[in-house]
Amino acid sequence: MGLKKSYIILLIILSAFLFSCGTVPVTGRRQLNFIPSNKMLSMSFQQYKEFMETNKVSPNIRKTQMVKRVGQKIQKAVEQYLSENNMSAKLKDYSWEFNLIDSPELNAWAMPGGKVVVYSGILAATRDETGLAVVMGHEIAHAIAEHGRERMSQQLIAQMGNAALSAATQNSPEQTKQMWMSVFGAGAQYGALLPFGRLQESEADHLGLIFMAMAGYDPNEAVDFWSRMSKMQEGQAPPEFMSTHPSDETRIRKINQTIPEAMKYYQK
Repeated sequence: MGLKKSYIILLIILSAFLFSCGTVPVTGRRQLNFIPSNKMLSMSFQQYKEFMETNKVSPNIRKTQMVKRVGQKIQKAVEQYLSENNMSAKLKDYSWEFNLIDSPELNAWAMPGGKVVVYSGILAATRDETGLAVVMGHEIAHAIAEHGRERMSQQLIAQMGNAALSAATQNSPEQTKQMWMSVFGAGAQYGALLPFGRLQESEADHLGLIFMAMAGYDPNEAVDFWSRMSKMQEGQAPPEFMSTHPSDETRIRKINQTIPEAMKYYQK
């Protein structure tokens, strides 16, 4: 790579860091977000539409209603929290949807704009509405914290030497789709966790506990849920040093540390 090209790329990266930062609700962490919000929502709605057209919605009316009920309660909690903290603009152009997919996978995810999917297989681990709130609170927290936008920004910076930002987001739709699926985990075959970094996963646990508490679900139940998940995945999860996710022991320890804060928001 020529010096001139390297210099230009370096300037782009530095500019992205200096002028394209956002703030995560609750934690206040500064994050890199240089992909326009409207671009993220446009991609999100398109990818979600394609996913729903190629996957079977659960025929179980009772369980489907439960997913929608929990999702709507957490949605209201999120809207309340952001409104009280002058951050309602984060929900601009959101179009919330909550769907249960007929699949044995232990999985769930949320895309920008409030598109939330739960796989029926994970209901064996959630067991009840509160356990489901743990999962949906965590996934919705990823969306509210804009972890996907941050992750895609990071990936695009890593690829700047091979493709310009405009090419990655506009002129190479297949490349963008592959990146999107890897970031949001819509095609994942294992686990309820998205392929985010450890910091983002812990942050989603933190925000998720507060959102579920505000929605009227006891955050103490999160410990039982993750303990069940640990047993169901026994022998499958990689050691923590090989994973982008916290180990089960680390996750549960951090959740226990966050519960006192979340209980301040608990509304029975």
